[in-house]
Amino acid sequence: MSVIETATLRYRAATPADVPALVALVESAYRGDVSKQGWTTEADLLDGQRTDPEGVRALIDADGSRVVIGERDGAMLVCAHIERHGEWAYFGMFAVRPNLQGGGVGNATIAECERVAREEWKCTEMRMTVISIREELIAWYVRRGYRATGERKPFPYGDPRFGLPKRNDLEFIVLAKAL
Repeated sequence: MSVIETATLRYRAATPADVPALVALVESAYRGDVSKQGWTTEADLLDGQRTDPEGVRALIDADGSRVVIGERDGAMLVCAHIERHGEWAYFGMFAVRPNLQGGGVGNATIAECERVAREEWKCTEMRMTVISIREELIAWYVRRGYRATGERKPFPYGDPRFGLPKRNDLEFIVLAKAL
């Protein structure tokens, strides 16, 4: 991936040297008190970790996979993971610094990930999974053209790599958007 600049953000593919900063960014956006500065927190739904260094490193190293980083003035502000699956791409691990959520950084980054999937990978669709009770987040994606496919996936209860659920009714829905 070449270096792309969009709305003062500089995008690049993550390298193994980025793993500690990526883990810290993802954790700050989804877990603990700092995540409550933003609107995408999962702190009321899950304790524990959102990701770990081994998992992030595996995403960086995998074929057909890219962790996209958005930076401004050398500071990592946002990240997302995209993965090619033939004609469609998966979008996940999307994290914006909590104090910057709602300021357009996320919009620009999802657009960059869609561009990569469409133009570089020639994908015709982007898919993602979202916890079904995250209605505000689902509405945010719907406003960006995503739609519920009707497909549901189980939450990985019992696997602490994905967090420690505070509820017993968690599941994922699949959202998709034509590119």
